[in-house]
Amino acid sequence: MSPHFSRCALLSLLLALPAARAVEINFVEQASDGGVALLVILALSILFLAVAIERLLHLRARHIVPAGLADGVLPLCESGKFALVEVHLVGQDSTLARIIAFIAEHHQMDYARVSAGAADIASLELRRHQQKFYALAIVATVAPIVGLLGTVLGMIEAFHVIAFADGMGNPALLAGGISKALVNTAGGLSVALPSLAMYHFLKHRTALLALALEQDVNRLLRASFPPRADRHDLQVVRHAH
Repeated sequence: MSPHFSRCALLSLLLALPAARAVEINFVEQASDGGVALLVILALSILFLAVAIERLLHLRARHIVPAGLADGVLPLCESGKFALVEVHLVGQDSTLARIIAFIAEHHQMDYARVSAGAADIASLELRRHQQKFYALAIVATVAPIVGLLGTVLGMIEAFHVIAFADGMGNPALLAGGISKALVNTAGGLSVALPSLAMYHFLKHRTALLALALEQDVNRLLRASFPPRADRHDLQVVRHAH
């Protein structure tokens, strides 16, 4: 390669840089022209962040099935010292703690009734946890639709501008309008995808916590009541979906 050719190539590259900078996408400017639909998507993104942060902070094992709690009261249940079980639960605030308190309070009843009551407590609290992040599913469904609506309205506006600008005399008007309109679709998908991912992540975490809760409660029920051949274990997971 000759030095003259190299200098020419370098000169051409330097001349092309200003043109490249001119066509760089200014996302802030594009977003500011997105219209009402983009404002709705922004509100949905704030809702997504608020719900996700709240659930990540509160949907934890210590609030549902704290580690070591079942092991601590299991010997007391086996020996029938249910008064000491209630003392052991002082200061405990979790789903498992409330189920253990129910078992200790109703230990004189038959196994079927206590098991059903424990299942009701578990089902109610797990469903309450799920209900608190159901908004993520709504955001994941609504955000792309709002983005698509904004895109359609933007394209209608772009073609309307062309209709009163001597037809296709200035294609830049049409291209710029469509570009701004498509920002709505991009914004909707950018909010919907993480919302959907977070929803399934939290749903999976709830199922795992329900499995751990089911195991601990069944251990406590078996320790609190004499074994019988016709007795079935508590099933919590089916109540968590």
